[in-house]
Amino acid sequence: MTERTSYVRVFLVDDHPHGREGMRDIVMSDGSFAVVGEAASGEEAIASIPAAQPDLVLMDINMPGMGGLEATQRLKLLLPSLKIVMVTVSDDITHLFEAIKRGAQGYLLKNVAPSAWMEYLRAVSLDEAPMPKELAFRLLQEFTSSNPQPSKRQAGTGQSLDKHAAVITTPLTEREKEVLERVATGASNRDIAGVLGLSEHTVKNHLKNILQKLHLDNRVQLTRYALEQGLVV
Repeated sequence: MTERTSYVRVFLVDDHPHGREGMRDIVMSDGSFAVVGEAASGEEAIASIPAAQPDLVLMDINMPGMGGLEATQRLKLLLPSLKIVMVTVSDDITHLFEAIKRGAQGYLLKNVAPSAWMEYLRAVSLDEAPMPKELAFRLLQEFTSSNPQPSKRQAGTGQSLDKHAAVITTPLTEREKEVLERVATGASNRDIAGVLGLSEHTVKNHLKNILQKLHLDNRVQLTRYALEQGLVV
């Protein structure tokens, strides 16, 4: 079996050649990343990405034909563990929210400095990029509005629906629950370490264990889990 290289394999999707060129220049400025393929449309991306086997896709959100949002949704059905970062000129939180709902791991603005791009992409590739607090709030709003529950007791059972009752079946330790609660509010590893009095290395290990126990891939999925289990109220 061939051993995979240590660099992050990146696939670029943008209908404008200059857009792909700009992304390529930024990505290739860091030796720990390599561009393994490019596509000029959502349709072409879906046809080419499975064979290219990238770790990370940079996906333009607005393209003729199949746009980046639909392409992302279809790719995540084919390759659930694939990391996809949307690229756009818009900083509208609605677009970010929709991208995350479709399965994207992150969101980059085209006018952000290249150094900020690479800092963010490194964090995404290591599952360390915190969820924007506005997005965590929107996810909480959507979850609570689509899953209404009695505020104090479950009808007909007399059982409390407080946080501790909701999470009684979770496989996580108390410390792991504390880490997960803070992930779901958009806290970074550094923030979590500071609040809980831990090192960032310890926080990373807790996150790795949490993802393995829950069979999840990223912070977005962890946030949804936390909402479903009542860890965030």
